[in-house]
Amino acid sequence: MATREINPILKQVLELGPTVLFFIVYTRIKDDVFTIAGTEYSGFIFATLIFIPILLAAIGVLWALTKELSRMQIFTAVMVIFFGGMTAWFNDERFFKMKTSIVYGTMAAVLGFGLLRGRSYMEWAMGAALAMEHKGWMILTTRVALFCVGLALFNEWLWRTQSTDVWVKIETFAFPVVSMIFLGWQFYAVRGYMIDDADADADPKP
Repeated sequence: MATREINPILKQVLELGPTVLFFIVYTRIKDDVFTIAGTEYSGFIFATLIFIPILLAAIGVLWALTKELSRMQIFTAVMVIFFGGMTAWFNDERFFKMKTSIVYGTMAAVLGFGLLRGRSYMEWAMGAALAMEHKGWMILTTRVALFCVGLALFNEWLWRTQSTDVWVKIETFAFPVVSMIFLGWQFYAVRGYMIDDADADADPKP
């Protein structure tokens, strides 16, 4: 099935909107306590339960419009559902906070496994859209893997030592912004390995 292009602004809204809505809901109900089936839940856990169907709806709309979902989007959705469910089941917000560490840790592990085999899974996933020498992909993948390790470790320190308010704000805004800045910087840093379209399409001379 062919992939459909959609407005990039709409795409960003569908990808980031659920997290921003989670933040808005949390800030409004964080001090409230909700009783469901005789069990009391904090505002954070209740906001998490609201966040899950919103995220799934956004992913469903994105798939309906583009006919494509990345493996990372699917993996993140599974993690959110699993750890969101664990959070509600055990009535313990720590499970949802761990989710971020596990997502970044898994990304680092997958990329690292590929590097040990002499492969770049980023090249496999993005090579069709961005022509770059294999060495450039290996450098980029190594840096992204180390970055993911750093984010996973930072998140572990963050949720274990800081308040829920601080964690929610950094998770909602700082993590996405820092990630976009880092990726933009790294793609610029390896620009020397990128292959010009004209060179890539040119027929080899006899």
